[in-house]
Amino acid sequence: MPLPLPVISAGELLPWAVFGGLLLVLMLYFVGAEQGATSLVQGRAVHEFVHDARHLLGFPCH
Repeated sequence: MPLPLPVISAGELLPWAVFGGLLLVLMLYFVGAEQGATSLVQGRAVHEFVHDARHLLGFPCH
């Protein structure tokens, strides 16, 4: 006999959705903008580390 699925209310889900959205925006910045005057890390190491992800997301990088 299958177990019943737990019910998750919107109030319980909202903080996790906001947290996930903030992580998504932070990762998008990290992959997309981490290569110039606004970079958080000096050098090109981060750019080269996320190079393929930049191409998959459509960011120009050459």
